[in-house]
Amino acid sequence: MSTLVRLWDRLWQRLPAGLRELGLYGLASAAALAVDWGLLLALTGAGLDYRIATAVGFCAGIAVTYGLSVSVVFRNRAIADRRREFAGFVGVGLAGLALTQLLMALWVERLHMTPGLAKMPTAGLVFMFNFAVRRALLFRAPPATP
Repeated sequence: MSTLVRLWDRLWQRLPAGLRELGLYGLASAAALAVDWGLLLALTGAGLDYRIATAVGFCAGIAVTYGLSVSVVFRNRAIADRRREFAGFVGVGLAGLALTQLLMALWVERLHMTPGLAKMPTAGLVFMFNFAVRRALLFRAPPATP
């Protein structure tokens, strides 16, 4: 292993768990955003209404984010039943979708941005919303016992 890789690993391990999770969640979200945005552009390019294309892309992104969240990002899981956890994950995702639709309508209808451009500020705001809510409700550490 190179010196640079060992140095990076030491620095990474010294970060608080919440910052490590935020960084990994950012990477997972970037992968999901690539799928989401790609579908938005492909579907609107094919003539589909941007609202429907936004929903389709967002739902595909939820699937990518969930898979990466439970396998790579979060080490703690607050809900033992995986079906309930997934339902909660989707519930937060649907709240994020509602926020996405609201923001996309604001940027596209009111500010006359193109859907592809409007996705940029929307994605950033919804990313922070999703991370904060999912970490607080689904992937928090168990309380310390005295």
